[in-house]
Amino acid sequence: MTPSTHCRPLRIYHGLCPTKNFPKPRYASVRTLYHPESGGAEILDSEALVLYFPAPKTVTGEDVLELHIHGGSATVKAVLSAIPRCATNTSSSGKGAGGAIIRYAEPGEFTRRAFLNDRLDLAQVEALSATLSAETEQQRRAAVRGSSGSLGRTYEEWRAQLLAARAEMEALIDFSEDQHFDESPAQLARGVTAQVREIVRRIAAHEDAGRRGELLRAGIRIALLGPPNAGKSSLMNRVVGREASIVSGESGTTRDVVEVDLDIRGYLCTFADTAGFRTTADDSRAAGDTRGSSSCTEIGAVELEGIRRARAKALESDVIVVLGSIEPNGSGGHEIRYDLETLKLAASCQQCLVVVNKRDAVSSSGLDTLVSEFKSNVLSKIEGLETTQPVLTSCKETQNGVSGGNDHGGIRAVADRLASMFSSMTSLPVALQDLHGVTERQRQLLAQCREQLEEYIDKIGCVDIEGDGDLERELVDSEPDITMAAEHLRYAANCLGRITGRGEAGDVEEILGVIFEKFCVGK
Repeated sequence: MTPSTHCRPLRIYHGLCPTKNFPKPRYASVRTLYHPESGGAEILDSEALVLYFPAPKTVTGEDVLELHIHGGSATVKAVLSAIPRCATNTSSSGKGAGGAIIRYAEPGEFTRRAFLNDRLDLAQVEALSATLSAETEQQRRAAVRGSSGSLGRTYEEWRAQLLAARAEMEALIDFSEDQHFDESPAQLARGVTAQVREIVRRIAAHEDAGRRGELLRAGIRIALLGPPNAGKSSLMNRVVGREASIVSGESGTTRDVVEVDLDIRGYLCTFADTAGFRTTADDSRAAGDTRGSSSCTEIGAVELEGIRRARAKALESDVIVVLGSIEPNGSGGHEIRYDLETLKLAASCQQCLVVVNKRDAVSSSGLDTLVSEFKSNVLSKIEGLETTQPVLTSCKETQNGVSGGNDHGGIRAVADRLASMFSSMTSLPVALQDLHGVTERQRQLLAQCREQLEEYIDKIGCVDIEGDGDLERELVDSEPDITMAAEHLRYAANCLGRITGRGEAGDVEEILGVIFEKFCVGK
């Protein structure tokens, strides 16, 4: 609950503990809590722990009174309903003669007060929100890295530099003819531009880190592609540890995209099981392509739509897992059945994994031969897959889940390869790991800031590293461009201010509303 400025913790304490002195600051004291309107007759909790933290060195920057009570729901309810009565012993509304009110905190209100009292900057507030919503180990680590305050300090440092640079540019406009500068106008403009270029370089690193951090927070999107009956649904079920997708021997069972969230080695992932790719007889004849793989037959409108959605899902995924399977070839032997389009889609993705399922269908020696032929005859001829080493699996031999027990079916090997990919997609050097805390909102503002600084560089483009003898005259003659350049610095600084919450008042209030609505009540 939150007291107004007219109702300090002293009022609440003496309402609940009328016969005991106020506890020593920052020390835990055992107290009996009484109903404030009972005159010490009704006990709420016989052994509560009470702590008092005086402002300003508190989590919110204000006086804080903590009541640690027994956790039974009846006790909690009784104490919560009694606290508003501490404001007055006569009014049922909770308002005393002095107008003091005790009420429940709004969602995120304690954090908002901490921000308003400069105990947290907005980047730390967002890190706290990420900590509260973290579901996986990697999400937790990213959130903790963003809570140190280093990001906010960095952005405030850049903002101060840009504001100072803007002041210098405006002074150059107003007083260039007075010659009151320690540096010439050319030197001054050149120094500002060099500083801006350095900030642009550093922003680019933060943007890249933000994209990596966003993969940890939002989850890594994985598309499972392949021909019908390759075992995509079975593979997903084995990886997620439950029957998330329907499995059937009938081709085309999966018609729509089936998505499941999963924690793999601490990384949040969204697996998307998709419709099997196959080619109609007409398409195959037109292309002159037998593919040695998925069968050519008539495809209904529903299945065609499923394939279209599978393509779309593949294009928006971060990782593509493409499946082939070992099948009888009709002449007493076996072949690896694959779909060429799905392999090419996988090759176009920055991160892909090729899986050959149903390895239990042939002997070990036969399996080695099939895989060797598949690599030399198929994968080596697809740009981007030339050196790919397929993972061999058998969903038939695998229990659900990727942890514990043996790995006869190779599913854990799939998870290991995926985890290795995830690490390369999200990792940062040790010195830059705090940048995992850069959120999507911050990254967008950084991009806007960078664009404004690049506009500044374009406007002041006459300033190069070497300079020339006519530069001072050019700066004076091109005053409108310098004026616009200074405005770009102002806009860029404002973008950084919106990241930390130190920008213009209206912008900050709007940002606070968006951020704090995601907080739980009372945090």
